[in-house]
Amino acid sequence: MTDLKRRDFLKASAAFAAASAAGGFGCVEIANAQAIQVPTIDKLTMRVLIDQAHDQFLRGSTVKGVVHDGPGPGRSPDVKNVFHNQWGLSLYLETRRAAEQRTILLDFGYTAEALANNIGLMRVDPAKIQAMIISHGHYDHFGGLQGFLDKYRSLLPADLKLYAGGEDNFCQRFSRVATTGQFTDFGVLDRRELARKNVTVVLCETPTVIADHAFTTGKIKRSGIERVLPNSFVKFEIKDGLGCNAGHYTPAELAGQTVPDEHIHEHATCFNIRGKGLVVISSCGHVGIVNSVRQAQEVSGIQKVHAIVGGFHLGPASPDYLKQVVGEIKKLEPDVLIPMHCSGLNFLLEARAQMPDNVLNTSTGSRLTFSA
Repeated sequence: MTDLKRRDFLKASAAFAAASAAGGFGCVEIANAQAIQVPTIDKLTMRVLIDQAHDQFLRGSTVKGVVHDGPGPGRSPDVKNVFHNQWGLSLYLETRRAAEQRTILLDFGYTAEALANNIGLMRVDPAKIQAMIISHGHYDHFGGLQGFLDKYRSLLPADLKLYAGGEDNFCQRFSRVATTGQFTDFGVLDRRELARKNVTVVLCETPTVIADHAFTTGKIKRSGIERVLPNSFVKFEIKDGLGCNAGHYTPAELAGQTVPDEHIHEHATCFNIRGKGLVVISSCGHVGIVNSVRQAQEVSGIQKVHAIVGGFHLGPASPDYLKQVVGEIKKLEPDVLIPMHCSGLNFLLEARAQMPDNVLNTSTGSRLTFSA
């Protein structure tokens, strides 16, 4: 570990210890800062539990070996219920290596009602889930978590862990009304409730192996042309155990001001498919989808990118910037590019223009299979 990385890690650890003493929350671990041994798996099956739209006419297809099963009609046999779609993302991830099987839930959508509804309609088994990951601290990714636990906690492992990118995931966030400039509440992930539900939070500022089959990138380096596009605002403080202490302060933060959100601890979830390479899942990619993939390559030592999946937060991008970013994605030479959630129709069209043979479109209910 470099001296700079060590200082960052120790600083975050000290900040967490101080916050724990002040706020009284428990059941938190800090991921090991040692280099990881990246696991290799034979198969990854991804079910899109929640995305912003459902297209019952979307047909199955195979692109560069990635099999997409279309979502189908998305309704119950008695036609009294349908898929719930909303601004947010939740992915049910099943993996296999020889006889070993693992199941991970990545993000939880905006509401527990939508998540539970779609779990039932898609007939996925929450009792199989062995670990959970939260990508970053936006409500459309953690909003369904507490209600999910209320409904299913008794079915889940006694030692259940939630892997978060770092302390920043628990910050209070705000939206700003364009017409008035006023801030409105955009939610905060309450780790006190997680502790009450006997869920251990693991802060993964460094790369972390999860369930022996997946790994996370840790804190993502920012370089190249990408920048954080306007999104939420954030306040770094803890009151009665609610909120965050990210271990870094600007003068504005020290003054208690609400500042633009830089998503310090957003991380990506990754898999290494035997003989195919990396599958990198960026649930929102605020820090840059290219940055996220490069971080995955660096921490794993694997250069081949099989698939880039998820939200890339390029919906609000200008045409020129979008063209540049897609050009940088193309240089990574992924076999398949699978945009979801906040990527934007503009991104999908630009990606198809520059990479016509590599783009795969999905919706709520889609099933994706990546295999050796």
